[in-house]
Amino acid sequence: MEGPRISGLILGIETSCDETAAALVTEDGELRANVVASQADLHARFGGVVPEVASRRHLELVVPVVREALGEAGATLDDVGRVAVTQGPGLVGALLVGIAAAKALAWARRLPLVPVDHLDGHIASLYLEPDPVEPPFLCLLASGGHTLLLDVRSHSEQEILGTTLDDAAGEAFDKGARLLGLGYPGGREIDRLARHGDPEAYDFPVARVPGLDFSFSGLKTALLYAVRDLGPEELEARKADLAASYQRAIVKALVGRVREAGRDRVAVVGGVAANSELRASLADASLAPLALTTDNAAMIASAARFAEPVPYPRYLGLDAYASR
Repeated sequence: MEGPRISGLILGIETSCDETAAALVTEDGELRANVVASQADLHARFGGVVPEVASRRHLELVVPVVREALGEAGATLDDVGRVAVTQGPGLVGALLVGIAAAKALAWARRLPLVPVDHLDGHIASLYLEPDPVEPPFLCLLASGGHTLLLDVRSHSEQEILGTTLDDAAGEAFDKGARLLGLGYPGGREIDRLARHGDPEAYDFPVARVPGLDFSFSGLKTALLYAVRDLGPEELEARKADLAASYQRAIVKALVGRVREAGRDRVAVVGGVAANSELRASLADASLAPLALTTDNAAMIASAARFAEPVPYPRYLGLDAYASR
């Protein structure tokens, strides 16, 4: 017997970096499907994401990922009411793959299309059922490409209170992992190794910059000097302590700024929100679900619930942008 027909679903597509993702979300914020095909293993041999390689892999994966998401939701394209896609920021070549796929699907069905800012998507990961977080709140957005402290006033309005002056927190994790000879993605590898080390073994600096901004370049340089001062055998013996101390310094910088902002309601999103020490240090905050911390399409579909759709066929000239 055929089940009840699903109507008005939002199909989200995300291809801003090295994850090819598709998701289906209802207008009420219920997540029906969330499929992510990670390219981490593909890029691990290079120690980081290679844009051209990422773009070509997105071309191979985007249609199968959309099909899998529809199957997981028990839906077809007839059940989709609009299509949402990441427009930027990100790797332009990778973004264009997702945008082209979204345009084709929306145009073929004469559906509206919603272009979504990737950073708005991370915030919108908090708005999904079963435990949606309602604004206003202070949001720490920490990922591989961005570190922001945001005053989120409504579902569609936010103000930047602080940003990084150099490296993002996730970038600092990745560069630190390379210095320690660890794998990719670096944040996950440092988090894993740090559990076996002493976070007080090294006194790495936490930068003090004006206002609520962040800086991680000095910390990265301090780790570089610490690694250079050790011979190969000693470095191997102290690697866990170095990872734990380095991680502690990054987390202290993030948590310190959050506390200085002096808000009662705090939320944390982005890939760095998966870090175990950060989650423990901000246990009183609303934390993005682990499955929605790294890049995914559920957050893009969620953001589309609060954005103005572009009607058919005006979105055919839509382009990607690399940065805000």
